[in-house]
Amino acid sequence: MSTTMDAISDHGSSHHIDDVDRSGPPLVEMEDISISFGGIHAVDGASIDLYSGEVVALLGHNGAGKSTLIKILSGAYKRDSGEIRVRGEAASISNPRDAKTYGIETIYQTLALADNVDAAANLFLGREIMTSLGTLDDAAMEAEARKVMGRLNPNFRRFKEPVKALSGGQRQSVAIARAILFDAKILIMDEPTAALGPQETAQVADLIKELKKEQIGIFLISHDIHDVFDLSDRVVVMKNGQVVGSAKTTDVTKDEVLGMIILGKCPPGAQPGPGAMKD
Repeated sequence: MSTTMDAISDHGSSHHIDDVDRSGPPLVEMEDISISFGGIHAVDGASIDLYSGEVVALLGHNGAGKSTLIKILSGAYKRDSGEIRVRGEAASISNPRDAKTYGIETIYQTLALADNVDAAANLFLGREIMTSLGTLDDAAMEAEARKVMGRLNPNFRRFKEPVKALSGGQRQSVAIARAILFDAKILIMDEPTAALGPQETAQVADLIKELKKEQIGIFLISHDIHDVFDLSDRVVVMKNGQVVGSAKTTDVTKDEVLGMIILGKCPPGAQPGPGAMKD
């Protein structure tokens, strides 16, 4: 079974040195995406892209359009217009199954784990390994689970317990391990630290750094501006369904990003989008 984690690169994981390779085509491009619900433009001509090994934070108030835009990428919604390309090729995504064929996996805030079974059973939910006798091959599944977890979160030891007994950070590792076990290249993380304390938030930050080393690209939806500055290479801010602007995280301050979110005001260090406040 191929997993994405065999080729771990060794370059420094010091986060704010932006070592994202932008020489080839982006991993994902969403261009001029629009969708309306009952005459209301939820997303209006939005364009974003994401490179391998990059974390792009998507910010904005509730109703800004960020979750809707990402749901179009994950196949939960069908766009009215615009184009999605994966590695430079046009991608046809009408449902979550289509998204998975392009290596796109979403980790929702609720994590969608089966609480009453252990980590391995969660990793293989719906894709169980069977023995030649047609019974569940628990040993093979646990071995795979230990392998992928060993690379992602080496401190994880609680393989035999139901996931409801795990901490928030450990549950998050199980959800991420499930995505990458099946070769996700593009990960959408929706509010990954929303319900977590500081220690667990740090754990998720470590998970994200591991994923970056694997050249997995991550769209991070978060309300927590500190998280965003700690974890992301770029920020994209949306307001009223449009992109206000995008910037390398190192080129803007937290106050400037708040100004983009609240006022739609694009600072000098950011590339303005169609939603930017006109002077």
